[in-house]
Amino acid sequence: MQKQYDIGDISKLLDIMASLRDPVTGCPWDLKQDFGSIAPYTIEEAYEVADCVERGALDELPGELGDLLLQVVFHARIASDRGLFSFADVVESICSKMIRRHPHVFGDGSEIPGDELAVTWDRIKREETSSEQSLMEGVAGALPALMRALKLGRRAASVGFDWPDAAQVRAKIDEELAELDAAVADEGRDRIEAESGDLLFTIANYCRHLRIDPETALRRASDRFLRRFEHVEASVRAAGGDWEAFDPEALESFWSSAKAACKD
Repeated sequence: MQKQYDIGDISKLLDIMASLRDPVTGCPWDLKQDFGSIAPYTIEEAYEVADCVERGALDELPGELGDLLLQVVFHARIASDRGLFSFADVVESICSKMIRRHPHVFGDGSEIPGDELAVTWDRIKREETSSEQSLMEGVAGALPALMRALKLGRRAASVGFDWPDAAQVRAKIDEELAELDAAVADEGRDRIEAESGDLLFTIANYCRHLRIDPETALRRASDRFLRRFEHVEASVRAAGGDWEAFDPEALESFWSSAKAACKD
């Protein structure tokens, strides 16, 4: 007789994963997976959740959140099979962390002004780590590069290691751009890469000072470029479809029309 579950009962999903990982009757694909092999899927599912939110496709969000939750359950089951930790440990870990980091909600009830909440959060996080541990500990190397640059900048800023204001970061961008120009003139590939990276890192932190998420800004810029380029493609097709028949000035004219048609 099949076990009955209440709607939304997490134990149903845990039991499904346990069956998939059963050494005798389980799924061969699920059985051969490990932390490393499913990590890319975890990242992919997180991005698909973000994509739903970005597109406003909230009807798709329950399914995408379910896919992401499956990844958490999958990791926990692999750990349980190895005797490392269980799903219950995962839940207890995050519950303890959220209670600890919200003393204004779960503590003595004293209020913390809204503009001080981030500072309090960072202070509590620092208190959780050893004094000998680097402040940058835990900033994952696998993060998208812009996101990682932003997070490293925030960590450094939490202890006062930062530009005083946005204007000084803007000046630093000019400095980094000049250094990139010099590297290009010297034609040294390694130096060009290094200076390009410094420029991008500085731009990411300029966005931080402007309270803009660089990852979101770049993603939306890419979306705009895509829409506008598709408009250019349509113009080329309408004029015969031969890209080589159009010089840069003609393509620029198509691009200007695309920008006017696709402002957002």
